[in-house]
Amino acid sequence: MRRTGMTRRGALTATGAFALGAVLTGCGGGPGARTAPGDTEARAASLRAGTALRAAAARDSASLLSRYEQLAATHPVTEAGLAPMGAAVREHLTALGGPAKAAGGPSTPPAAATDARAALKELAAEERRVADVRATALLTAEPELARLLASIAAAGAAHAYLLTELAKETPA
Repeated sequence: MRRTGMTRRGALTATGAFALGAVLTGCGGGPGARTAPGDTEARAASLRAGTALRAAAARDSASLLSRYEQLAATHPVTEAGLAPMGAAVREHLTALGGPAKAAGGPSTPPAAATDARAALKELAAEERRVADVRATALLTAEPELARLLASIAAAGAAHAYLLTELAKETPA
């Protein structure tokens, strides 16, 4: 005698078919798909915000790179310690889409430090400030840019620590 009710296998098949239908319906964003006017505007606004955020981060990196170069030129005793961090900042600038070389002077003029120690501490403070700005920007950034900013902010925090330690080791 054959069973006439719903079997476990039949229930699982029906559930799977229903789930597959739901997934396929949700994935209909092909070339012929309709988009609401608000969706296009929201995407354009998001793209503009991401571009502005990336440009601001690139300006900060260019400013930092300029500060590194100025410090190394002003206080040659720091050049060996600053070279790897300056190279990293140059790579950050390139990753953000900025020029590989610092253009012009920094956006915020550095305070006139008379000795290398004070100049290193000022640069460490600037690295900390920029890392904090980038960490705050993560809240509004698109996922790809947020990952990049998080990585660069972490490197900036490490640079701030290393600059502080370099200041301790540098003769006054």
